Amino acid sequence: MNVLIVFAHPEPRSLNTALRDIAVEELRAQGDTVRVSDLHAMGWKPTVDRADFPTLPPDHRLQVAPASAQAFAAGALTDDVRAEQEKLLWADVLILQFPLWWFSMPAILKGWVDRVYAYGFGYGVGEHSDRRWGDRYGDGRLAGKRAMLIVTTGGWAEHYSPRGINGPIDDLLFPINHGILHYPGYDVLPPFVAYRVDRLDDEGFGTVAEALRVRMRSLHTTAPIPFRRQNGGDYVIPTLELREDLARPGLTGFALHRSEAEG
Repeated sequence: MNVLIVFAHPEPRSLNTALRDIAVEELRAQGDTVRVSDLHAMGWKPTVDRADFPTLPPDHRLQVAPASAQAFAAGALTDDVRAEQEKLLWADVLILQFPLWWFSMPAILKGWVDRVYAYGFGYGVGEHSDRRWGDRYGDGRLAGKRAMLIVTTGGWAEHYSPRGINGPIDDLLFPINHGILHYPGYDVLPPFVAYRVDRLDDEGFGTVAEALRVRMRSLHTTAPIPFRRQNGGDYVIPTLELREDLARPGLTGFALHRSEAEG
């Protein structure tokens, strides 16, 4: 398999870097081809601005979605963005790796998504009508590929449990798993999350490292999170609300959008 790791941590001597290197080593040992986009090392520009659309006339007001659509269709996106899009098309599996900062991904990684997921590439794909609301949430340009997160956090696993003060980890990561990965078509694997990483001793690091190796060995066989497909018949078009006859009575929120919530 071809695997792309998009990595977002500023310190080359960090635990995240050590885990990234373990993942790369394990994947290559089993015959996979791996590429890494180390955003800090690349000096990645995280903000969308006029510089992203060099063909936009200077007297035109910047409207990001239309400007993105025009630039993508014309092949006029900047070289750094087009290079990352080519990597995504090359990869069978995408891994986003990052520390959980303020309940989300670091700004540099969000900026990678903002710029690389151009209109016509990551969104705005497919037919939009009263019968089909585009190719997204299970369909799209990246359908048929797999994706997952490698996440580190200083908090305890209990802090991110269903009754934990920080909220369930699956809920916190839902906007990324469902809204960034599943949206353009990926089959999304359960995340690999390492807890209490600021307090890991050598033994603790060894345990986390071995667990990560195991996950890398099963990258092609692990069952994806059972997110519902937008165009699979579960949602009413054009309101895109889940059908009333689906999901357990009284169930609300993110859990509605997993098919395992039936009955």
